[in-house]
Amino acid sequence: MSSTTQNILLKPLGWMLNLLARMPWWVLYAHASVLFFLIYYVVGYRRKVVRQNLRECFPEKSEKERKSIEKEFFRHFADMLFETIKLLHVKEDDMRKHMKFNGAEYFDQSFVNDQSVMLYISHFCNWEWITSLSLWLSPETLAAGHLLGSSYLPLHNKWFDDLMMKIRTHFGFRLISGHHVLRTMLMTKKTGKQIGIGFISDQHPLPNDQRHIVKFLNHPTAIITVTETIARKLDMRVVYMHMRKVGRGRYECDVVPLCDHAANTEPGELTDTYARLLEDNIHEQPAYWLWTHKRWKRKVEYPPGFVDRLHPAPDDDRASQK
Repeated sequence: MSSTTQNILLKPLGWMLNLLARMPWWVLYAHASVLFFLIYYVVGYRRKVVRQNLRECFPEKSEKERKSIEKEFFRHFADMLFETIKLLHVKEDDMRKHMKFNGAEYFDQSFVNDQSVMLYISHFCNWEWITSLSLWLSPETLAAGHLLGSSYLPLHNKWFDDLMMKIRTHFGFRLISGHHVLRTMLMTKKTGKQIGIGFISDQHPLPNDQRHIVKFLNHPTAIITVTETIARKLDMRVVYMHMRKVGRGRYECDVVPLCDHAANTEPGELTDTYARLLEDNIHEQPAYWLWTHKRWKRKVEYPPGFVDRLHPAPDDDRASQK
């Protein structure tokens, strides 16, 4: 099927999504409730995958507890789809009421001090709404022309890629192809501007990126290291975006500083810190991570002499304090 034919067939979908985005919140959530019923009770969309992930990650929880998390995840998943569509037309003041950032002045301070910032982001709560971060920066920062955005991989279908580009750049957030991200960062620095750039770092790394293994959610897990590599190479400030859901359609995100000079950190230190913070985030609100992924489908084994850096034994804690 040619791209022209695809665009013609998908145009009605585009009209429908734009119409939905203009609807009041209560209409969107009414649709989300119907979608939850369909995907959970009728279709059973990836329910086995979610159930297996929860069973393996939380063996200490009862089956009843895991079932409650499972249902809440699918309710949230349905809500999130419509919340993402809403980004097509939501107004700035309305967005500020639904998505609050605590500590956003960290970016203003960093840019004034000629420092760029690396953002560790994960598939938690509604990560698409982190693109509204620019609404919380000072007018002076925005006027100075500093860049705020994230790395992404373009979708194969151009129509959907254009749609997601429109959704994610609604508030001036920039999307930079992962193939050009380092070059863009270096060019931005050469112009005297700073950049705040986010990397979603909880996806399973490529098969050849098995260098950093941790015990994460009860699994031997290879964590993405490119985020740390770039931050250390460019001596960036680094933050973790700690997101939580405080109500239906309402989120808060704490900007948690990890370091002021990534070049001064030890190899693997930032990756470990990120993994530990994300794991804590998930334990706080387990229903809001993206459980539909087969995150451990590639076999990962602990290396010889493996040390659990995320969950040190009490004796290790005492030794590190001496």
